[in-house]
Amino acid sequence: MGTHLLDVVSTDQHTVKPWFNGKIDFSPVVKDLAPQGFPLIGGRIEYLSGRAGAALVYQRRKHIINLFTWPSMASDAKESRLSRNGYNELQWKDASMTYWAVSDLGLAELQQFRELCMN
Repeated sequence: MGTHLLDVVSTDQHTVKPWFNGKIDFSPVVKDLAPQGFPLIGGRIEYLSGRAGAALVYQRRKHIINLFTWPSMASDAKESRLSRNGYNELQWKDASMTYWAVSDLGLAELQQFRELCMN
């Protein structure tokens, strides 16, 4: 992981999503979850397993949520949950994209975030 949280700083999904154009080879889904208490604060490029992915950064009170996304591969797990070093990690995929949400936020609220992302 890099040493910075954001490459593009914005709460506007219509600023963050186009920022990724030409920087990665897919278009990430960027949702406005502020009305549900999870405001977008920006994004960055992150390298995962040797390929560039999108890291969307959301906030819940003082907690940061990193939502990593990249095109799904057959080897990606359908869903998983991990807890380590005080962080919760939730992984899921849809037909074409894989997602990892990572935060020190409590598991119940991180699961709520995942459900909002999946809708």
